[in-house]
Amino acid sequence: MLEMRPNCECCDRDLSPATDAAYICSFECTWCADCVRSFPGGACPNCGGSLQLRPTRAPHKLAGAPASTTRVLSPGCRETAAPGSVLGGVPA
Repeated sequence: MLEMRPNCECCDRDLSPATDAAYICSFECTWCADCVRSFPGGACPNCGGSLQLRPTRAPHKLAGAPASTTRVLSPGCRETAAPGSVLGGVPA
């Protein structure tokens, strides 16, 4: 089962388990759509893997399988972004 991390690892934006704007790689690195647009080739800056839209979890399933509350941040994310890009509304 997916962890459903609660935030973008780059800009720390909140990402609800119901959002259709979260992206993950095969290691479940989690990113918002704005940050993904700034990554060269649209690849995960942590592992280089492809990023896919994260599936949502039905609200009635969250009671028995809650989303993670552990926030994860990738300190080198802003350096990986394309020059001049905007990450989460903040120039990189």
